[in-house]
Amino acid sequence: MADLTGAHWRKSTRSSSNGGACVEVADNLPGVVGVRDSKDPTGPALTFGPAAWQAFVAHLTERA
Repeated sequence: MADLTGAHWRKSTRSSSNGGACVEVADNLPGVVGVRDSKDPTGPALTFGPAAWQAFVAHLTERA
């Protein structure tokens, strides 16, 4: 399990401010990108390697 201590979590700039279902991403840690539910910040987080995260985001961008 990755150590997410010191993670700086952020929401997408496209997230609404009405408390909707959003994810937060922490990409400031070496070798890992964390993803969590913004409504449950103390809950579990998923972790990805930077290359896997970049591929995921690129795929989403292609479909937008």
